[in-house]
Amino acid sequence: MKIQIWSIGKDHESYIKQGVEDFTNRIARYYPVDWMIIPAPKNAGLIREEDLKIQEGKIIIEKLKKEDYLVALDEYGKEMSSEQLSGFLQSRGNDSVKQLIFLIGGAFGLDEAVMKRANHRWSLSKLTFPHQLVRLILSEQLYRACSIGKNEKYHHR
Repeated sequence: MKIQIWSIGKDHESYIKQGVEDFTNRIARYYPVDWMIIPAPKNAGLIREEDLKIQEGKIIIEKLKKEDYLVALDEYGKEMSSEQLSGFLQSRGNDSVKQLIFLIGGAFGLDEAVMKRANHRWSLSKLTFPHQLVRLILSEQLYRACSIGKNEKYHHR
């Protein structure tokens, strides 16, 4: 199984970049992993919120393959503990998922077409985080889930 992390927006900010790279390299010990930063449409600041989400959604849908398993990060999604996330990863591997995509939406969230396509909606927290910070939190939690799955000592319980 390959893990892809997609995020709409600009490249990693310098204050995030080192941590994201570190955790991504750690995840790579367990699964092949890549990031795809999807630039926001041109003149995004001038586009109505709903129209921007629709445009971003079209870009995402075009990039997805039929067999991709899409996890949309969504404030209304299901929350999981780190242990549950570990089980989720293991289950997707057992289900022979070839590509597991975690998607961080744009500033206004994800279009309904993307949400309908998603195989799973996941909420990191009831708190609101900046999108850049979500990248760091997501990469750390994926690494933590991998280490739990291998019964390694990173996660303390």
